[in-house]
Amino acid sequence: MKRLIEKDIEAHLVDAVKRAGGEHRKVNWLGRAGAPDRFIMLPGRAPVWVELKAPGKKVEPHQEREHARMRSFGCNVVVIDSIADCETLVFGL
Repeated sequence: MKRLIEKDIEAHLVDAVKRAGGEHRKVNWLGRAGAPDRFIMLPGRAPVWVELKAPGKKVEPHQEREHARMRSFGCNVVVIDSIADCETLVFGL
């Protein structure tokens, strides 16, 4: 079985969001190291920022600081490192 990498998790998330009728944006931050990778919008739900990681990989300290900063302003930021996490975020499974 192929070992999943971050790109595989991201592709699954994008597909799941499309299947759910939502939209996503890949974000390229200028001057903000550690900001999340994707902005996810799902019907009838608050938008969420998503940090993607390969399975078992942890958030770097500079990423955690930026996520905490965003959360302090009321943003919903989640870290996803598995296909199951994608399904839970999008479909609540």
